[in-house]
Amino acid sequence: MEYLFTFLEGIASFISPCLLPMIPIYISYFIGEEEKNSTKKIINALGFVIGFTLVFLILSIFASSLGILISNNIKYIKIAFGIIIIFLGLNYMEIIKLKFLNKYKVFNADKKNLNFFKALIFGVVFSVSWTPCIGTFLSSALLLVAKHQDMLKGILLMLIYSIGLGIPFIISVVLIEKLKQAFDIIKKNYNIIKKVSGAILIIIGIYTIFF
Repeated sequence: MEYLFTFLEGIASFISPCLLPMIPIYISYFIGEEEKNSTKKIINALGFVIGFTLVFLILSIFASSLGILISNNIKYIKIAFGIIIIFLGLNYMEIIKLKFLNKYKVFNADKKNLNFFKALIFGVVFSVSWTPCIGTFLSSALLLVAKHQDMLKGILLMLIYSIGLGIPFIISVVLIEKLKQAFDIIKKNYNIIKKVSGAILIIIGIYTIFF
């Protein structure tokens, strides 16, 4: 069940209100001057996804290590983690507001001579600069990782989270023209999406406490 939760959290991160409006900008970065070269676009997008995945995997290692250190009090820690995730859900539904999770920074990237390595570096920068933007779901995923105290499982969970976030990026790069209408529909229904996403987090929090 945790694998499904983290995958959904990755997708929800992609459609978060502060990230989704920036997607066309990121996609134009991948396309660069190679708009007609689909293979080049996909390679650049993969580099970007791998870049932020590497950072998230490192975070999962730290989270797993933390879980191992607190293993003697895991019962109480699970309750604390569950409560935190529920609060994150309430924040996403705007029932409460946690300002530090709702801030982000934008870094400009050089589009000239774009290649896989530059896109990978850009992915690393993205993971750092946009962590507050996707912080609600990323924090929830890391809390699940820490709860299990298993480094390999933690890495796998975060890999699945990254896949959930990365797949929409790659699909968007390939189908940008066809997806414009879909992006508009999502933007028009932000309130519903945020309520549903927040509800998912609350369910995850309850699951963390009792299972």
